Formats: sequence, C-alpha cells, structure tokens
Amino acid sequence: QVQLVESGGGLVQAGDSLRLSCAASGRTFSTRTMAWFRQAPGKEREFVAAISWSTGSTYYTDSLKGRFTISRDNAKNTVYHQMNSLKPEDTAVYYCATAAGAYRTYVLYNDWGQGTQVTVSS
Repeated sequence: QVQLVESGGGLVQAGDSLRLSCAASGRTFSTRTMAWFRQAPGKEREFVAAISWSTGSTYYTDSLKGRFTISRDNAKNTVYHQMNSLKPEDTAVYYCATAAGAYRTYVLYNDWGQGTQVTVSS
C-alpha cells in the first residue's frame, strides 16, 4: 500500500496561484502513475492531471490544460500540482492518487490521500 499526504491548499482570490504537493511513502515501487483529482460539493470526483513516475509523461483534462501543471520529484517521491489563474469554479477538495496507468476515472486508482481544500473567492 502507498501512503499519500497532500498539502498546499488554502483560500485564495480569483487570479491567484497555488501549488499543491503530494508526498508518497510505502510501496511506491508499485506505483506507475500519480494523478490529481478534485471534487466539488455535490459533484462527482473529476480527473485533473496525471504523470508517469518513470517517463514524466503528463496527461490533463483538456479544459484545465494551460492553467494547471503537474510535475514530479522522484528523489523526494513527491508530485506537485501548480495551479495558475485560479477561478471560483476551481473550488474543490483536491486529492492525489496512484494507479498502474494514466487512467481518467477515479475507480481505477488504488490509493488516495486525505485531500486538501482549495477555495477560490471571486
């Protein structure tokens, strides 16, 4: 099992930036992909971005590409999620998760962090 701990959320204003971090520990050698999902109140958990540990290949939801950037630091077993030009509709709990592949559906992800709240005020 992989343990994931997110950090970096908070309350910001529209147009601001935030960087989320997700530190992985445990059986990290079994993880091929790390991803970020988000879930707003009353909505389904939504795929945001994913990255391959080995190749660094990245995958994004088309509507968010350009404002959001996922990256990794293999030495630190940490994945980052840079969010720029934040909008009120980006308000959600952001989760990191692991999977064997770069899937876009949350049901295929095995391990999850506790989530970090991001609130964007207008």
